[in-house]
Amino acid sequence: MKRTHYNGELRLEHVGLEVSLIGWVSKKRNFGQLNFIDLRDRSGICQLLFSEQFSDQIKPVRNEYLLHVHGKVVERKDKNPELPTGDIEIEVSSFEIVNTAKTTPLIIADETDALEDTRLEYRYLDLRRPVMQKKLIMRHQITRSMREYLDQHGFIEIETPMLGKSTPEGARDYLVPSRVHPGSFYALPQSPQLYKQLLMISGFERYYQFARCFRDEDLRADRQTDFTQVDIETSFLSEDEIISMMEEMLVKLMKEVKGIDVQAPFLRLTYREAMNRYGSDKPDNRFDIELQELTDVFENTEFQVFRSVIDSKGSIKGIVVPDFAHISRKQIDAFTALAKKNGAKGLVVLKALDSDLTGSARKFLKDSEVKALYERLRLKENDCLFIVSDQWLKTCTVLGALRNEIGSQLHLKHKDEFSFLWVTEFPMFEYSEELGRYQASHHPFTQPMQEDIPLLDTDVESVRANAYDIVLNGYELGGGSLRIYDNHLQEKIFELLGFSEQQIKDKFGFFIDAFQYGTPPHGGLAFGLDRIAMILSESDSIRDVIAFPKNANAKCPMSKAPTPVDQSQLDELHIVISDSK
Repeated sequence: MKRTHYNGELRLEHVGLEVSLIGWVSKKRNFGQLNFIDLRDRSGICQLLFSEQFSDQIKPVRNEYLLHVHGKVVERKDKNPELPTGDIEIEVSSFEIVNTAKTTPLIIADETDALEDTRLEYRYLDLRRPVMQKKLIMRHQITRSMREYLDQHGFIEIETPMLGKSTPEGARDYLVPSRVHPGSFYALPQSPQLYKQLLMISGFERYYQFARCFRDEDLRADRQTDFTQVDIETSFLSEDEIISMMEEMLVKLMKEVKGIDVQAPFLRLTYREAMNRYGSDKPDNRFDIELQELTDVFENTEFQVFRSVIDSKGSIKGIVVPDFAHISRKQIDAFTALAKKNGAKGLVVLKALDSDLTGSARKFLKDSEVKALYERLRLKENDCLFIVSDQWLKTCTVLGALRNEIGSQLHLKHKDEFSFLWVTEFPMFEYSEELGRYQASHHPFTQPMQEDIPLLDTDVESVRANAYDIVLNGYELGGGSLRIYDNHLQEKIFELLGFSEQQIKDKFGFFIDAFQYGTPPHGGLAFGLDRIAMILSESDSIRDVIAFPKNANAKCPMSKAPTPVDQSQLDELHIVISDSK
């Protein structure tokens, strides 16, 4: 069974050629003595013309039958400008039905009416849709471009174990019981973090891996239980050098995959700048709405809501949305609910109308404060002002969520626009009320900024990390840091995170031991391959760029995984299932 061409390759220059094609029936049309079939393979669609002599043979053929066709390329009389092959068709001389097909439970076309769970249950059919094939082909193009760059710059691809030791890295581990060591467990890697640092100690200097990673956490549109990250680590490079190299790789990627010229260097924002301007550590700067500092405007306010925040050294900020004063009470209530969902006690909404501000909070404001708001924010007629007052981080976060929602509602986020930026100087630690101790904001192997190391003994909350995240269109594409390479500093960080000496030995003993043998300065980062593919393919969900993803309940509707296993398998692993919840 041989083909001479792929279906989507044929053009006017091929007219007169005898060809052999293979593909699935996308559409069949009967015009009396003539029959037409659109034959589809992964390259595209080609129209077949069957003359009257094939009338009986063609009758049983239905959508998704697999055909092997021979014929001549001829010029179409009724050309289809919507198809790359729309100038030609194949005048069939012979054909065979390679395989038949049942009626499919979903439409095999770019537009389908199937619900997502149906698409996932019949994923092998969903992946026949041209739009889905284009997404996965683009994912392949992304990996090829990144591999080429890394190979050309001296990086070596090295695989690290899938079965490793359970270590506290932020998310919940997937555990794998050991049959030969009853009661002991492997953990699937959340990332190859420890191994890639060990490879630097081993002297490889530049490593990368398209690594499968696993995190047992709640799913959402841009998160899966198992995912792929482009893991990169280097020795002897500074933060600026690592960032510059990664920018070069992304510029190359955007040109080759999207045909877009992206300018480097990318914008860099410190964590404080990102939060103060956008209310997010992964800001979407495709639209201009930014947070504005208003604390000093209300320094002498009598409005109790603001007064209590001023007295507790909190923060008052606002965002201005131009020409948005027409919003209804219902919309204001929805924005207020969103603010409360993100932790705010309330939301002040004021409209700029007739050179004054209107809204339920206006009666609590002095005329001088209204005038100051007009001057500070350069308010124009029909502008709408949203104000949040709370502790600094919460104020930023709430307004960031409102800003993001407004950007979506006003269609300010254009999928064909791509804006890269870096966020740097993250806090080294964050306090967990639940655990009653500090946690690493990234992971416990992150290098503190050199000038902040003395603060480890006096002001832990002010310590900044040599960490950096790459952001695209409001999504964190990846993140990394310079790593700790001094054994004593690493032990100190572990202690600050609440690990006892025995816990350090049990969890990281092999890692700490390795630091005693000439560890080089090193750093790196990891990109989320699935997220890159999602954004560049302009998809709404990460599931669209993964061949066989899980649904929002972390199940596979196709295979039904996870499923119970036989009792004999549990017995071999010395596992007893408890009925208690």
